[in-house]
Amino acid sequence: MASKDITSSGGLAIKVGGRLLRTAHLTDEYYVGAPDPAALIAELKQRRVADVFTFVQELHDPKPHFEHRLSWDKMAVLPLSTYANWFDKQIKFKPRNRLRKAWKAGVETRMLEFSDDLVRAIMEIYNETPLRQGKRNWHYGKDFDTVKREHATFLERSEFIGAYFKDELIGFAKVTHGERSSIIMNIVAKMSARDMSPMNALIAKSVECVAAKNIPLLNYGVWGRRGLNEFKVAQAFECLDVPRFHVPLSGKGQWALKHDLHRGLKERMPEAWIVKLADTRAKLNEWLYRKGPGQRAPHATAKPGAVGETES
Repeated sequence: MASKDITSSGGLAIKVGGRLLRTAHLTDEYYVGAPDPAALIAELKQRRVADVFTFVQELHDPKPHFEHRLSWDKMAVLPLSTYANWFDKQIKFKPRNRLRKAWKAGVETRMLEFSDDLVRAIMEIYNETPLRQGKRNWHYGKDFDTVKREHATFLERSEFIGAYFKDELIGFAKVTHGERSSIIMNIVAKMSARDMSPMNALIAKSVECVAAKNIPLLNYGVWGRRGLNEFKVAQAFECLDVPRFHVPLSGKGQWALKHDLHRGLKERMPEAWIVKLADTRAKLNEWLYRKGPGQRAPHATAKPGAVGETES
């Protein structure tokens, strides 16, 4: 069945997907927590909308507190005290020099208000290339209303940061804050500006904003492999195992969990296979977009796993 969105009685947005095994999770699970998982589980069972419900604990609390089926999400998290401590003691020598290089080149970071003009500038960044990190750029070619709607979430607790060169927006980041952790919801820069290290400048400003709020953790998405992950490591992000729980909501769900069928194909594959398939996909995508009518090929400096985020 196609995925569908539902809303709990408490106003939580939930996404249900899967064909043979219907799985439900909070749509924004790393931005919004489940304050009462037991009540939500009981409601989902009564509504019979899914076979399995999965949820995660908050980043600051890595010790499992529930007795449901357990797995671990690996997240890239930066422990923070002060901006000065991060700059002087946490990041590596190379990214510190790249950051200084960005400043010397004239890259400036500014706090931005969410507006139609910002949305148009973001669209210009997205539409620079149809590929990023060897994968299809899912934001490429989106219309104005779609981009605006996607970036208008959590505005009451989010900050937009722009990286500028001579009044041109060459990169942006959206950082969403919680009480005990913040998360980089989006961060991207123009590939044509890669030599000016705008990604390093955006990370630095994000760290400064989070540290100023005395929030101890900054999340930069999942802990990946190569490319982007090397950039995260250089910026002092660490791998944090976060508890994820899987709860059966039906007999089918109980049977699936018992036989370990809730795990996707990617989770079952050897790491070497995943890396090989990712490389093959990147080469195929690059060839297809070079051959495709009306599509511009990526910038010559692009390579699988590299966008500018790899500027470590």
